[in-house]
Amino acid sequence: MTILLTERKVHDIERQAKTAAIADIAAYLQENLGQKITAYLSGLKDPKVVGIWAKGRGEPRTVPAQRLRCAYEAALMLVGAYGSETAKAWFFGTNTRLDDEAPAYLLRHAATPEDLHFILPAARAFAGAAE
Repeated sequence: MTILLTERKVHDIERQAKTAAIADIAAYLQENLGQKITAYLSGLKDPKVVGIWAKGRGEPRTVPAQRLRCAYEAALMLVGAYGSETAKAWFFGTNTRLDDEAPAYLLRHAATPEDLHFILPAARAFAGAAE
């Protein structure tokens, strides 16, 4: 089942990604993408830390938190449009909108907010194609 990603839905997803607690973000990503993938996207070596964050027992530093919020916003669009398996494939597939890099790789290696600049437009373009 797929949904059409409307401008209103994109706005709601953006707001949710900016206002959600990190614990909720980590829990959503862990549930929909898996603990190891969530750890990879955030730049962690130990996937167990994702579980700690998801339970609200700790919080990531600034850069990993930015990576999580970006991944969460993309995942909300992609999981909503295509489901978890396609979302996982999108994160790890090469993407022509990202100079043939995988979004997961770019997320993991992002050092500044500017490094995340093109990920969400690529996710919107992919999710917007859902019909």
